[in-house]
Amino acid sequence: MTAFARPDRNLHRNLLARITDGTLWLIALLHVALAACLVVALFFVAEADAQDTVQDGECGGSNVLTALAKSDPAKFAALEAEAAAVPNGKGIFWKIEKDGIAPSWLLGTMHVTDPRVLALPSEAPGAFEAASTVIVESDEIIDEKKSAAAILMRPDLTMFPDNKTIADFLKPADREQLEAGLKARGIPLTLVARMKPWMIASFVALPACEISRKAAGASFLDKKIAEDAVGQGKTLKGLETLIEQLSAMDSLPTELHLRALIETLALGKTIDDVFATMTDLYLAGDTGMIMPMMKAVDTTSSEDFGYADFEQRIIVERNRTMATRAEPILKDGGAFMAVGALHLPGKEGLVELLRAQGFTLTRAN
Repeated sequence: MTAFARPDRNLHRNLLARITDGTLWLIALLHVALAACLVVALFFVAEADAQDTVQDGECGGSNVLTALAKSDPAKFAALEAEAAAVPNGKGIFWKIEKDGIAPSWLLGTMHVTDPRVLALPSEAPGAFEAASTVIVESDEIIDEKKSAAAILMRPDLTMFPDNKTIADFLKPADREQLEAGLKARGIPLTLVARMKPWMIASFVALPACEISRKAAGASFLDKKIAEDAVGQGKTLKGLETLIEQLSAMDSLPTELHLRALIETLALGKTIDDVFATMTDLYLAGDTGMIMPMMKAVDTTSSEDFGYADFEQRIIVERNRTMATRAEPILKDGGAFMAVGALHLPGKEGLVELLRAQGFTLTRAN
């Protein structure tokens, strides 16, 4: 899911500075989850015969907000109020209109294989059937071999150069924690040692059930939408390339990547709870509650270690790129646009950016 676009930057900058590095990294990964999901699936499919890295099992995790509502109603009410202040923080399916053209539609997605997510909001299938053009973050996801070739052509984005490994950048204590955390997930450090920290984090930040389903060939929502579009003879268009997504993540400082990876591992089973809660919020269309939920997960304070760069590269610039590239397609009408739901809410989210282009957007679910 991914990838929920960041709410009002002024409203939540201080909030994000208080979230631990690990939960911040989960947000970062979700913003580039489309590329990360593909890389994870390709990696584990390639290694499945040689390594016992993927474990079968059902998705676990508990909704942290359900527990919080019972244990601390006042705190939960405060989080609800905070979420209510997020512009366009309700709804994952929007109708796009402009005089003189057929309506188009905007669906916020989760980049996961969960059958509940794949089912789509009840209003979406009819809109999809009527659309002549389908827009996704990257149309490259339809061809895994082509995507893999493109990624392999840019090893500088995913691998350390000059035979360096992640151990060359870690303190001994951090290496021990990394090795133990990976081992607990069935991943030997030697298998991923040359990968850059954000790539390793892509593995450890996803629930085991997601990795297993993707490695088994299950399509995540965006890929299924793209496949259905091609299968029905619709025009498929992408807003970004996978290399652009990978480059955005790789442009962030290595120090940030390393610290966030260690903190992500330290979250342990809390990751399953975070994903379970995010899925529940997505299905409820309550995207504005994501940041407050993250705040509830961890209450320890952390310095802002480069969030301004993260915000600019991963959120603001990508939202603007998507809106700019979508505009001429949407002007023709009759389009069905599906991008990560994190990109929709907020003053700099896609809903507001498309409105600024002269489109009228109204909630359709």
